[in-house]
Formats: sequence, C-alpha cells, structure tokens
Amino acid sequence: MAYKVKEIFYTLQGEGAQAGRPAVFCRFSGCNLWSGREKDRATAICQFCDTDFRGTNGVNGGVFHTADLLAQTVAAAWLPTGKGKPYVVCTGGEPALQLDDRLIHAFHRYGLEIAIETNGTLPLPAGIDWVCVSPKAGTTLVIERGHELKLVFPQAGAMPENYESLSFDKFYLQPMDGILQAVHTQMTVEFCLKNPKWSLSLQTHKILNIP
Repeated sequence: MAYKVKEIFYTLQGEGAQAGRPAVFCRFSGCNLWSGREKDRATAICQFCDTDFRGTNGVNGGVFHTADLLAQTVAAAWLPTGKGKPYVVCTGGEPALQLDDRLIHAFHRYGLEIAIETNGTLPLPAGIDWVCVSPKAGTTLVIERGHELKLVFPQAGAMPENYESLSFDKFYLQPMDGILQAVHTQMTVEFCLKNPKWSLSLQTHKILNIP
C-alpha cells in the first residue's frame, strides 16, 4: 500500500499531555469524518476541523510507496541528530486510515517513538507508544483505552461525562476554536474547576504562532 502524506515537519507539540515536546508531525491525507472540502463541511460528521489534510502538496508531503521510505523521511526530519529520543506524531486527517503494522515496524527500526492523534473510530495496529483519542459527536468509539483522551469542548452530543468511564490515563478538555473561542475557553475552565478529572488543554502553537 502507498502512504499519502500531506506534510512532514519538525516542531513542538502544541496541545495535550505532550505539549512543548519536540516532535516530527506526519500528517496523513484524508479523513473518515469530513472530505476536507468546504462545500461538504455543513454535512460532515465533524464540522469544526481547522486542519488542511487534503492532498500531498505540503512540506515534505507526497505519496510514499514503501513504509521504509516514509519512515526514513520522517526520521530525517528529526533535526537534532544524535540528541534526544526521536518522536513522531501521526496525525491527519485520520491517520488510522493508513497507519499499519509495516509502518509501525519501520518507524521503530529507525528509532522513532510513535504517537497517534486519532478520532478513535477505527481500530489501531499494535505497537503505538502513545495513543491520544479525540472523540467527535455523532461517532462510535472503537478505541476505548489509551494514554490520553482530548475532547474539544463544547460539542453537542459529546459531553465529557460520556467518556469518563473509559480507560485513559489522562483526560483533557480543549476549548473549541472559532469566533466564540473566548466563551468556549471560559466554559472549559469552569468545567475543569468543577470536575477535576479533566484538565485544560490549550492550542499553544496557535497562541505562540508556532507552525
């Protein structure tokens, strides 16, 4: 199988439990909850996505015909050669559409620690080192355990209490972006203060203008 990747870039993780950690982001093209076309947004399952995951025309993007070639490209994007543990965040779109056993093994052969940011509606291959699930209203989770659950808040039909019984190590609420972001942030702060199972996650990369 060929892997279609929008972009590969080195940056700091901006949100959730790993915020501030240097990482190579491997953004896969495609998603099962939205086509990525604005004309389809109103009828999409997820209507608030703010990420461009269409095509393969981003930085270092392309169609990779082998897992080894993609793993080699990701490893090469880890800039501090010989320093730290190389860390790749598989994201999208929805990375579970493409991430498979061959790519997991190839990433590990190149010494990469693997994280995934997924909507949780598709099964995952074994061997992922950090699993972050971000549930979306109107979907059914098949991934009910992992390291981190990060819920964009508020979402009608996806209230935090729906997920509190799941087996995650950490639970985060992240204010929904957009014209009501300030209102959503205040709502999120107030909810976390009243429900300490949940912690606040901010999109620090947007605040600091980090790619």
